[in-house]
Amino acid sequence: MDTIKWYVAAGAALGGLGALLVFLGNPANMGICAACFLRDSAGALGLHNVGALQYLRPEIIGLMVGGFLSSIFWTKEFLPSTGSSPFVRFFLGVFAMIGCLVFLGCPWRAFLRLGGGDMSAIAGVAGLVVGVFAGFNFKKLGYGLTKPSQISAGVGILPVAIGVLLLLALIFGLKAGENGALFSSTKGPGSMHASIFASFGIAVIVGILMQKSKFCSTGAFGSMFKGEFKMFSGVLSIIVFASIVNLALGQYKFGFEDQPIAHNQTIWNFLGMVLAGLCFSLSEGCPGKHLVQMGTGNLSSAIFVIGMTAGAAFAHNFMLASSPKGITPFAPYALAVGFIFAVYVGVFNKKRE
Repeated sequence: MDTIKWYVAAGAALGGLGALLVFLGNPANMGICAACFLRDSAGALGLHNVGALQYLRPEIIGLMVGGFLSSIFWTKEFLPSTGSSPFVRFFLGVFAMIGCLVFLGCPWRAFLRLGGGDMSAIAGVAGLVVGVFAGFNFKKLGYGLTKPSQISAGVGILPVAIGVLLLLALIFGLKAGENGALFSSTKGPGSMHASIFASFGIAVIVGILMQKSKFCSTGAFGSMFKGEFKMFSGVLSIIVFASIVNLALGQYKFGFEDQPIAHNQTIWNFLGMVLAGLCFSLSEGCPGKHLVQMGTGNLSSAIFVIGMTAGAAFAHNFMLASSPKGITPFAPYALAVGFIFAVYVGVFNKKRE
């Protein structure tokens, strides 16, 4: 029962506070989305040039800092490590991001979309379940990543240190020359954001509770396939508390059509999240979990997140990411390549005794 309590608390924080961030200025049904916010941050760093999608999201840094603070002062689980299948993790991150941007959201946003009344997200959640189920079966057949190696605390803390430096650059408006990074959108989703301190502070709270609970969106479904349903309480908590806060703030819009920053091409919503779910399962965690684990010194998670950031750049530079109008002509080919890579890795990347 104590475990369920923390899953529910973490889900309530993400759902309720995520909806609050929308009220404070974040894009609709996008209070905290790891994929979308890594995409915007990639734009802020100049890795893609889509002017409407450029803003260094403080929530990304807040999740890392929350994981760090929890692992240092609460759970005492700060354990820096690295070296776990970096090549595989990087490209799983790339293709996970491409799948997310076909759907337009990570698992967290899929649940937040449902909590905002966006029923077009059902197809994405269904795809996520199928993708995680596929990864679950690859693991049963022997798939596994190499074991990480422990490293010094001074190296393990570097992701948090870099994140804090970027946060300070955002706070003080530092740029590399008049036309250099950090870039910030003046229109579109990138221009829509809560204050820096509200975004960062709320994400720290979510990160702390996520690290304490060990909640993972894909892990919740993976556990269900083993007959364990406790973690799924966190998924339900996200949706329920997001719904409550959205209703209270007048942000709830029920239906399938004309939902904010979403499209209603069901088959592609489904397939995008099948690929993302498979990549998350093979990488041992959803993007939110990986961001929190970066704060605990897990550099293998950092490789996956860097892969997702690169995937965001690929997706927008090569016109793979969807828009509210639907997918691009090139997206199906990218998904096909992603499936080939993920299945190949699932078959041939076996555990070693």
